[in-house]
Amino acid sequence: MTRAATPAAAGPDPAAATAAASGETAPLLAGTSDRAAHDVEAGASVPRTSWARARRATVTVLAAATITSALAILVVLIFGAPAALIPGDTPAPPITEPEPAPAPPVRPRKRNLVMMVSDGFGPASETFGRTMYAVLTNSSIAATPLDKLLVGQSRTRSTSSLVTDSAAGATAFSCAQKSYNGAIAVTADQRPCATVLEAAAAMGYKTGLVVTSRITHATPASFNAHVLWRDYENDIAEQQVHGVVGLPTTDLMLGGGRRHFLPQTHKESVRDDDRDLLAEARSRGFSVLTTRSDFDADWHLPTLGVFTPDHMAFDLDRNLAKEPSLAEMAQRALEVLDKAVEDDDETPGFFLMVEGSRIDMAAHSNDPGAHAHDIAMYYRTVEVVKQWVDAHWESTVMVSTSDHETGGLSLARQVSAKYPEYKWNPLTVAKQRKSAHYVGKQILALEKRSPKHVTNLIADLFGITDLTPAELAYLTSPVRTLSDLEYFLGDTVVSTRAELGWATHGHSAVDVNLYAHGQGIDALRGNVENTDVGKFLHEYLGVGEVMTELTQLMRANVTFKHPMMPPPKGEPGLVMAGMGKVESDEVEWARMAGHF
Repeated sequence: MTRAATPAAAGPDPAAATAAASGETAPLLAGTSDRAAHDVEAGASVPRTSWARARRATVTVLAAATITSALAILVVLIFGAPAALIPGDTPAPPITEPEPAPAPPVRPRKRNLVMMVSDGFGPASETFGRTMYAVLTNSSIAATPLDKLLVGQSRTRSTSSLVTDSAAGATAFSCAQKSYNGAIAVTADQRPCATVLEAAAAMGYKTGLVVTSRITHATPASFNAHVLWRDYENDIAEQQVHGVVGLPTTDLMLGGGRRHFLPQTHKESVRDDDRDLLAEARSRGFSVLTTRSDFDADWHLPTLGVFTPDHMAFDLDRNLAKEPSLAEMAQRALEVLDKAVEDDDETPGFFLMVEGSRIDMAAHSNDPGAHAHDIAMYYRTVEVVKQWVDAHWESTVMVSTSDHETGGLSLARQVSAKYPEYKWNPLTVAKQRKSAHYVGKQILALEKRSPKHVTNLIADLFGITDLTPAELAYLTSPVRTLSDLEYFLGDTVVSTRAELGWATHGHSAVDVNLYAHGQGIDALRGNVENTDVGKFLHEYLGVGEVMTELTQLMRANVTFKHPMMPPPKGEPGLVMAGMGKVESDEVEWARMAGHF
């Protein structure tokens, strides 16, 4: 069986050592010695079938041998031993019959897996979301598409803290290994670990990522890139276009983050070089989508869709004429990947990761309206995927969980010195027409930030007409930054009136709910580690052995472009080489709340 060249357990391969000493890299797969292995900065695409065909050939041989043995035993059981084997009997003359026609080849059963991540969505957010979903949809029944899919909970701690970040949380899913906060598909000892998506791609599966964050952000990056610190998003973009150590690139990537793919001369760019990764993607055969009309048109795999310079909009702010919703992108991804699988007898199925990214970011801002609407969109996306699983029950499984909880949300707030009433006010949240981020920008854009202008703006976009003098003084102060306004609008102006409590602008350590739908999901029942979720993913797809082989391959060949440790605690550490010129208002978030 043809296998990937991997380092010997007893020591380094002499040829690899010689190549390393000369500045070259060892061949990646048997039969590809003429192809130089790329380091983590880029990688040429290797045909998926070099892995998949070798494994299928072995499976076919074993299956044929098993079937032959089983038929022989069945004949003995039904008809007894052949006459020639019975002592004292004379063997009967053989009967010559025509050879039976060969049976048609049996097409292997396809396996599809949809991993859904509700970033920052904790148990309190689920209760909050259920109530808000009923209010926003005018339903008399408070129920969500997730309610009947609950199978357990996931524990979220990382190796560096009881409170994880999204990078370590996603690495637990993608590599099935714990790591430190900030790690993108590298282990705690800062070595790369192959991901379930990369192993699936190497085995011939079609693969996809659909998010509403930047496509280079922590969760999606942890499935198809490897960097020591999550903010090296320019490096991540390079890997997403070119692959890693010669592995196939991801077939489908939809989200935001165009700024990390454009040369530094472009007005949207945050790169510090002249590389045009969108042009490089096109030269590699990608369909590159940057507008809503691009998304609505016909396109082929591989596809890279980056619809916004930064993150895509909160659902509360989204202009559907300019960018698609999470549910629309998930639906299209399922259709395109499924067609690609049906058109290719060689592929065993597809793996798709879908993230409701901005649930988390709304909670970082303590913004209940934005949080509610992105949760509602996630519910609609769950319904899309659930219906797909129901229609493809024999071949498809979905898993849904969160990487962590964000905001320390509680559905209660002490708003006076008196003993509180037992209530919270969902209708206050339902009146919110725009996110706190959007309204904060509008306040900053006012030519005259007078009490009258601010009062009218808040009344129009939040439905709040009783701002206090102290609130008006804060909102009209010329020293307020966007983050100052955003946090104050979400936590004080809206949440106080809704009687919702927030403990932090960062993450918390609580366990998060775990949901699944499809066949063979019993391993997820109960309270499990987030790495157990990752283990389920690779075991379901049957790519665990390949993940081990690819990890060895990466560790023998990868050289990090930026081999830098995370910044010391207490330092923002956000503007450094490889990250770009600016990091939008996340710098402000990091200064106030610690990195997320």
